[in-house]
Amino acid sequence: MPRLRLFCWGVALLLGACAAPKEPPSWRLFPLQRHVPHDGVAVVNQLDGYGLHIYLETDTSFPGVCRPRWLPDPARLFNGNGSTPFSSGLATRQEFFDAVARSDVRALLKGELKALCLARAPEDRWQWTEPPREEDQVVPVKLPSLEEEDLLTNPVEELKRARQLLRDQRAGE
Repeated sequence: MPRLRLFCWGVALLLGACAAPKEPPSWRLFPLQRHVPHDGVAVVNQLDGYGLHIYLETDTSFPGVCRPRWLPDPARLFNGNGSTPFSSGLATRQEFFDAVARSDVRALLKGELKALCLARAPEDRWQWTEPPREEDQVVPVKLPSLEEEDLLTNPVEELKRARQLLRDQRAGE
């Protein structure tokens, strides 16, 4: 009987040691360039190398100040544990919110954004702003309104003008 009890405890300890950890594996974080140095961060948050590719942008709309412009719609990261990570498609905003809630992710974002601001606006003062962590904190990017000279001409009107020019040219021959 004591041997059976000892055997059961041994099996229980062995099974406990083989069980999956309660904490998720540590996330892998690294800069991942999109177009220029410091304009992207990779966050591998899944065991299979999947994760987020967070695109980084700067906001220089305030004179003399460069700060982050948060884009909370990250790309889906593939092969994040491999030699050639890449991104395609979209990840969810909730994954972005979960990622930026971590202090190690925010520290990497802060360093990369500061370097990006230094490269884009070296004369401006760097100002850190916290990323949004919930949907109601997301501020849509406001783009300047289009002016008349920015708009394309109406193709129907353009065709009419071309035909009129051809008629005028034939009439002048």
